[in-house]
Amino acid sequence: MKTFGGKVLFLDRSDINTDEIIPAKYLTEVKKDALGPHMLEDLSLDGFDPQSEKTKDASVIVTRANFGCGSSREHAPWALEVNGITVVIAINYARIFRQNMFNCGMLAIELEEAKIDALFAMANDDVGCAVDIENKELTFTTSAKTETVPFSIAPFDEALVRAGGWVEYADKNL
Repeated sequence: MKTFGGKVLFLDRSDINTDEIIPAKYLTEVKKDALGPHMLEDLSLDGFDPQSEKTKDASVIVTRANFGCGSSREHAPWALEVNGITVVIAINYARIFRQNMFNCGMLAIELEEAKIDALFAMANDDVGCAVDIENKELTFTTSAKTETVPFSIAPFDEALVRAGGWVEYADKNL
């Protein structure tokens, strides 16, 4: 099972699509690692730099609604994965993107809009996130505050994450 949690990258926008996560011109790549340098390079967001240390050090993304919309492709979660992003927290996701996250052994956690808003209120500080899959809790920590947030995950999606993804799950169970 992957390690979950770490530094948080806040992307304050809804409807971040798969072409912004990984531009279509890189879809001919057959190795995940080749996608790494191009993650979020076309994301249009004031003040965002895909090459910044804050972006490169992140393991968790907190964003708004409809993350991963657009074309259905595994390349988008792969680009996140090879950059060490193992958790995305949003109000909701495009259905296929969400399932591709679980199929890759990554967490796609949905929280209510009010809770996402409260997390964005912490974004001016360096924020860390610890993930407790067993107890279904996220613990967000800044220099001044700690907040624990419950989350839910479907049993099968949890089984995929615990196995490391769909291929590993199939190897163990089919």
